Amino acid sequence: MTFVQPGDRIAVTGATGFVGQALVEHLANAGYQVVGISDRREPPARISESLYEYHCADLVRGWPKVKSIKGLVHLAGLASVGLSFDSPQAYIDTNSAMVTHLFEHALRQDWGGRAIIVSSGAIYGGTGDNSGFTENSPSVPTSPYVVSKLLVEHQTEYYRRRGVDALVCRPFNHIGPGQGPGFIVPDLAMKVGNWRPDKTLAVGNLDSVRDYTDVRDIVWAYRLLLERPHPRYTTYNICSGAACSGWEVLEEVCAAVRKPIPPTTVTGHRTIDPSTITGNAERLRLETGWEPTIKLRTSIDDFIAFG
Repeated sequence: MTFVQPGDRIAVTGATGFVGQALVEHLANAGYQVVGISDRREPPARISESLYEYHCADLVRGWPKVKSIKGLVHLAGLASVGLSFDSPQAYIDTNSAMVTHLFEHALRQDWGGRAIIVSSGAIYGGTGDNSGFTENSPSVPTSPYVVSKLLVEHQTEYYRRRGVDALVCRPFNHIGPGQGPGFIVPDLAMKVGNWRPDKTLAVGNLDSVRDYTDVRDIVWAYRLLLERPHPRYTTYNICSGAACSGWEVLEEVCAAVRKPIPPTTVTGHRTIDPSTITGNAERLRLETGWEPTIKLRTSIDDFIAFG
């Protein structure tokens, strides 16, 4: 089995995205030569100094000409559960094609590095027991996004059987500085910021209970798994192990921006959504010592401060 260590060249696909930028910064600070890959023509200023090399590429069409790398974290892809209902086949085609091109290139080059393929904790459905969903819990295809992630996991297993060193990670809900619209904290922060006392606040289904982890803790877990010489497993959850409702997130957002909790109007929700998703990262903790370190309120405060 392979592993990486500071000084090695590590490729990050989706390097210009929310998680990608956090990972680029984290790996660069840990001493790695980070090769960013994204469909954006130029990297954002936030990570330009952290990148050793950058490639603009459409991974749906093929893998770019990147010199030898020791490790890879594949983050690129369509990532919004909600939008996947409007473009189901696009999500399946896009997320699957990227992984095919990545692994076919690895086979052609007889690549000897380690790949981290990022799936999602959203693959679990329904309400788990008090210990949360483990890597052995059943998956439930609750959205086109989830279908695409389950397909990617099966592709990874196929290429692993063909000799590629690849691990699957299932991070649960991300939060933290730099996150864009379409997710609970950015959307609630924008709505609360624009709210006026004579109005009600339109919200979605805030009854759902989710397991939120700061993006900076999540990318740390990716690095630990890249560096692990002999992983015991091929799939790892990344999550806090604690969950809170959307209403609790709303309370924390209001506290962070120093506004009262407004009266709300629920505008609807997807009936297929699981009511509660709480993860269990015991496998990751026991093997690497990883523990989430950043609390929900700190993540929200840092998001607001990030601007």
